[in-house]
Amino acid sequence: MRDLGMLSGVVQRGSPPLRMRGVGLTLGGRRVLQDLDLTLDTPGITVLMGPNGTGKTQALRVMHGLQAPDRGQVHWGDTPAAQATARQALVFQKPVLLRRSVAANIDFVLKARGRDRSLGPALLEHVGLADKARQPARALSGGEAQRLALARALALSPEALLLDEPTASLDPASVMAIEGIIAQASASGVKVILVTHDIGQARRLADDVVFLHRGQVMEHSPAIQFFPRPSSAAARDFINGRIVV
Repeated sequence: MRDLGMLSGVVQRGSPPLRMRGVGLTLGGRRVLQDLDLTLDTPGITVLMGPNGTGKTQALRVMHGLQAPDRGQVHWGDTPAAQATARQALVFQKPVLLRRSVAANIDFVLKARGRDRSLGPALLEHVGLADKARQPARALSGGEAQRLALARALALSPEALLLDEPTASLDPASVMAIEGIIAQASASGVKVILVTHDIGQARRLADDVVFLHRGQVMEHSPAIQFFPRPSSAAARDFINGRIVV
């Protein structure tokens, strides 16, 4: 994979701090997020963890401004989240690719954002897809499709990269390749917020961990502190493989 530092003009350095205050969200009659308070004001990779159904994906969508909360405020710096989406990129667990070639998927994003379209080959080389540039994007394997989704996200020149379980159900080789791309993006100055259920992945990548339980932040601490000494009983149960409800 090519170093992102070689992709001049792609990486935006220094994401503004994220602040969520009293955020609540109800979907389908169920309270998904409740009185959620969170501040992310350091660089690196923040991992969102917690049991299934605890609101991780919805919290990520609210952070991105894709989902408006019922109450509370979400800001990136002084900018409301809904007005800051152009400075971020969100990659879903199952990316939707255009019915075009692999290269055309990248070119579409670069053209739409008014960026240098000659960056396309370097982005594909960076994610290990240069040899598949002319192939139909929808013929890619799951791991390859996710790498293309990450290349499209980086083509947006994001300050923050938000990832929702990007390696779920992928083989170990694909997981490691994607983790490498994520780590390089972070090292190049992109703020990464990663939702994962994989504790091993969180240990490998996280600089800090946000543990969500029942739609609230139970704890937020550096990874070197969280994994050996979680402060909440819910987090301890989760790390030890006990079901938390």
